[in-house]
Amino acid sequence: MKKVLSFFLLFSICYISLFAQQKTTVDLKKLDEYYTKMVKDWDIPSATIGIVKDGELVFSGSYGVLEKGKEDKPDKNTLYAIASNSKAFTATIIGMLVQEGKLNWDDKVKKHLPYFALYDPWVSNEVTIKDLLSHRVGLGTFSGDIIWYKANLTAQEIIKRVKYLPKTNDFRAGFGYSNVMYITAGEIIKKVTGKTWGQNVQERILDPLGMDRTISSIKHLENKKNYATPHARENDTNIPVAWVDWEKIGAMGGLISSVNDVAKWMIFNLNHGRVGKDTLLTKETRNMVWTPHNNYTIDHTTQNDLNRHFSGYGLGWGLSDYHGRLNVAHTGGFDGMITAVTLIPDENLGVVVLTNGMKSPIRAATYYALDQFMGTSTIDWSAKLLERANNNAKKDTRITDRKEKRVLNTKPSATPSMIAGTYLSDIYGKIKISSAKEQLRMEFEHTPDLSATLRHWHHDVWEIVWDKKHAWFSFGTVKFTTDNNLKIKSMDFDVPNDDIFFEELKPYRISK
Repeated sequence: MKKVLSFFLLFSICYISLFAQQKTTVDLKKLDEYYTKMVKDWDIPSATIGIVKDGELVFSGSYGVLEKGKEDKPDKNTLYAIASNSKAFTATIIGMLVQEGKLNWDDKVKKHLPYFALYDPWVSNEVTIKDLLSHRVGLGTFSGDIIWYKANLTAQEIIKRVKYLPKTNDFRAGFGYSNVMYITAGEIIKKVTGKTWGQNVQERILDPLGMDRTISSIKHLENKKNYATPHARENDTNIPVAWVDWEKIGAMGGLISSVNDVAKWMIFNLNHGRVGKDTLLTKETRNMVWTPHNNYTIDHTTQNDLNRHFSGYGLGWGLSDYHGRLNVAHTGGFDGMITAVTLIPDENLGVVVLTNGMKSPIRAATYYALDQFMGTSTIDWSAKLLERANNNAKKDTRITDRKEKRVLNTKPSATPSMIAGTYLSDIYGKIKISSAKEQLRMEFEHTPDLSATLRHWHHDVWEIVWDKKHAWFSFGTVKFTTDNNLKIKSMDFDVPNDDIFFEELKPYRISK
């Protein structure tokens, strides 16, 4: 018996010793120094980073300046647009309404929004709320963003134009990241509750969690104060740009928050929907949103740095594994701001990275933090991913190629007065081309910020000289097409970028 007890005691001591060795002690000063260098190396105006562990915000670091050329610095309460990280809030609200019996995950969208329609009548009738939230309706990634981008359209007006978007995948047979489907989910929330998405997120999440600096409209920025300035990037230079209000389309990305507030959101999720003594999410809701409903292919024949074996999309969250642990995450892209939220539930660990520039080290900052706390890797993520980002930028020669192919000393087949007129895009609305003193102007009916001067490029192609700087795109052209009698029929856009697809507009002339 003594031998058994001695063996058990020895085993226990060895187990405790092994467990203690596995507990990683993180040098927070070293972490802070790493991020200081990272922000300088990436030439990002500012970044604020927060790490939660075991229910507490154990690290917060703030680097750079709120606006290039000024001295004000960020802190853990500085506001940034968290953009598509808001999608998890939308899925959470839907889950709460399901818990209350006001919705079902498999409700047909048309049950709540009879006007909803896609590229096919049968698909339109079959799309469910779950389909909206998992990006599997058949639309292409970012398709339709040109409809709402900086536009003054209501959510309902946007949704009614979606039927003109082309199919990219078969229904439920592929992944197409769709902001317009989350706008649709927001309208379902409004229809069922009689309150806007912003009101719902305030009452159901922000207030209970004490996220008292988080807002859903730029109208409140001045009252809150302490907010970062967005920056576009052009010719390797950061350029301050104006804030854009996403309040009407908030369900797809409208929240503006801080590291301190997002930390509360991460702790709430790591605690599976409990805050204090209140349980806001049931076990069924937690499992539903954290179950993959749309999967991506992983190359199992090649090793990857994350030791990743699966990757997919739940409802409002991206799902994968990080060195054997469940990884629940999302990123957000706003005009001049890139952000990321990452949770490792098995480790009760979360990381938030908020930045105010378009060349952003969100993944480098996240992976480095995870590795420090989990002891999983010694990769210098900032150096590795910065090199990759620079190489990718060099490979992107779309604008350079177009400029090199310009043919000088050509003339258009139609004069500016012949081109002037009103053009109609089915997915958007009217685009007006006017002519004054042989100078062409372009104005978008619902998007004043997209107004531009057209300057002859070559042949029947005109360069778009935007009145304002934009974060997602810069150089672009438009070609005016004619019939056999040289009568202007339509125009084709070519604005090379990865996010706002002007080529979807396909405007045709309706009047002179």
